[in-house]
Amino acid sequence: MTDTLAARHDFAIALAREAGALALDLRRRLGALEAKNPMDYATKADHDVEALIRERIGERFGDAVIGEEDGGVAADLVWVVDPIDGTVNYIHGTPRWCVSIALVAGGEIESGVINAPDEGRLFTARRGGGAFLNGAPAQVSNLRHGASPVVEIGWSPRRPIELYGTLIRRLIGDGIEFRRLGSGALGAADTASGLNDGYVELHINAWDILAGMILVREAGGWTSDFLAGDGLTKGNPIIVCTPEIVDRISAATAEPQ
Repeated sequence: MTDTLAARHDFAIALAREAGALALDLRRRLGALEAKNPMDYATKADHDVEALIRERIGERFGDAVIGEEDGGVAADLVWVVDPIDGTVNYIHGTPRWCVSIALVAGGEIESGVINAPDEGRLFTARRGGGAFLNGAPAQVSNLRHGASPVVEIGWSPRRPIELYGTLIRRLIGDGIEFRRLGSGALGAADTASGLNDGYVELHINAWDILAGMILVREAGGWTSDFLAGDGLTKGNPIIVCTPEIVDRISAATAEPQ
């Protein structure tokens, strides 16, 4: 199994590059937008990039796939894919978007690849093999900067907006800065590479976060147990962070009494 996982990891890296190149090309002709809700959109590019990824995985391995746009079902070995994470950024022409590909086997995240082609950043990680950014080892910040921690926050309409207000007040009250930049996958990847100190979302889907989770773990960080219960198919809250602020972030995200 180890050899087959290694082959799939190498394949995922090449596939993320190919998918990123297609997404770059398709952005020149976006076409009509599909509104999932008033603040969540998909483009033809989202569907076409996911179709490419599914086709390549099917041709090479015949494995199960769960994708943001076209769904899928859980399996003992399954690829979990977001063809374009940060679609609103993609639509607006800003560079903060990515292709995210994760491989889950036996309930463990075995591989993660995040390609942000507009930023020229390719993140890769295998379980037990370390995390890398453009081939160089990645490491969480461990607060080496000596400044206030910075945590990125993701937002989802699946949780009441009031809870996000509570989260922000708690973070600020504890001397923690916050950001919102529109891509959960890249928020986690930035944690893995030490550009921020954590990423938090009160509900997120698997395709947005699994690749980022293994990056953070392999870069020396901490992650909550996202795959508990029905996390793979129905999503869960997520915390990923440098170990020094686990207790502080956990307190900030606790449900109000």
